[in-house]
Amino acid sequence: MSDLLRSVINAHGGTNRWQEVGAIDVTFNFWGALLDLKGFPGHFLPIASIDAHTPRTTFLHLDRESENRWIFTPDRVWIERPDGSVVAERNQPRAAFAGHVRETPWDELHLTYFAGYAVWNYLTIPFIFSEPGFSTRELEPHTENGETWRRLEVTHPDHFPTHTKVQTFYFGEDFLLRRMDYVADVVSGVAAHYTYDMKTVEGITFPHFRRVVRRSPDGRALISGPTSFVLDYTQLHIRNR
Repeated sequence: MSDLLRSVINAHGGTNRWQEVGAIDVTFNFWGALLDLKGFPGHFLPIASIDAHTPRTTFLHLDRESENRWIFTPDRVWIERPDGSVVAERNQPRAAFAGHVRETPWDELHLTYFAGYAVWNYLTIPFIFSEPGFSTRELEPHTENGETWRRLEVTHPDHFPTHTKVQTFYFGEDFLLRRMDYVADVVSGVAAHYTYDMKTVEGITFPHFRRVVRRSPDGRALISGPTSFVLDYTQLHIRNR
């Protein structure tokens, strides 16, 4: 593990505390221009529960109306009623995005997969970067808004459920996350993802507000442009193993 990654993990709570975490529950506001474009306009207030060490996310209220559960795993997504009966399901869900462009509409299972892997990644970063199969290297520092941020390029294992295989993460002088850059493969989107409002919950530090905007071909974040996604955590709780 590099010195930068070690410092980042310690700043967010440390390996020992993370190993005690079994699951995380979060309620959040969720909206944005890209959701509108994909056929899911307006404001959502879902509850997500993730397994902290295995990619799995369960949502409630992702459709605003029912008590159905929307469940993400890398190889299968499905929607089930409270009694466990299945409403809809899809195996190998990432393959269902083949041929999509930014304007291609989604169905509910596309949304389940995208939101499921995204929220799982967001709640487990940076701790997953020390897992087997990940590799990291420090890039040149970046200056933005009068601050100098250290940058960590992270290469994910093959077939890992995330936006794209190689992503860049920016950390402030306190080693807390400030920004993420990636290409969201399933939406053909080049994103700059900013994180704000860092709060420590039961020993783990999370950004509680996230804003995703597009990036230009030269890498500049288009801050003044439309917001693709906003996630605003209103409640967050850790369940220990």
